Amino acid sequence: MAGINLFDMLTQTNNGAAVQQVGQQTGLQPDMAQAAIRALLPAIAGGLQRNVQQPGGLQSLLGALQNGQHEQYLDQPESLAQPNAIADGNAILGHLLGSKDTSRAVAAQAAQKTGLSEQVLKSVLPMVASMAMASLSKQTKKPDMAGAFAGMLNGQQPQPAQGGIGGLLGGLLGGQSTAQAQTGAMGMLGGLLDADGDGNAVDDIFQMVMNRR
Repeated sequence: MAGINLFDMLTQTNNGAAVQQVGQQTGLQPDMAQAAIRALLPAIAGGLQRNVQQPGGLQSLLGALQNGQHEQYLDQPESLAQPNAIADGNAILGHLLGSKDTSRAVAAQAAQKTGLSEQVLKSVLPMVASMAMASLSKQTKKPDMAGAFAGMLNGQQPQPAQGGIGGLLGGLLGGQSTAQAQTGAMGMLGGLLDADGDGNAVDDIFQMVMNRR
């Protein structure tokens, strides 16, 4: 799992074209656009992990990742400028964070970390949500993962796969009970959701989202 995290996936896909698009839309230089994304990603990670913990949450997430049209936000980054992309991002935030108050609190804490204005970060947040879903969607459709995720969507326990993330997924989930499979899948997602690749997805923003009522 080392080296696989949302920040890397967002900044490396298409040579970071989506990050450049965020900068163009918000007037941020590339390094500051990256800083904004890095600061906001733990909120998305926390929201995703919190939802996966709910009954049926894992299947719901995987269904959204496999059946949605999220990948366009990385494949065609200019689509992030379209009103429907912002609406999609806000809908994702509503599902993950639960309220505009939480989104505002996330932006406020990210502002303290980056020195950027809350207003700018609030405008970046829905784009980051769309980009994160796009990146995770791409991961679920990789050959070594697609079969395992398809089985999980149908309530099956994935069989061990050879190599890559599929191998790790099979090792985590193979032969376990449904409840254990949920926990294992959350562990796998935790690796993907490690926002900056430091081995720890948990920071104050992540914990705030996870602990919201």
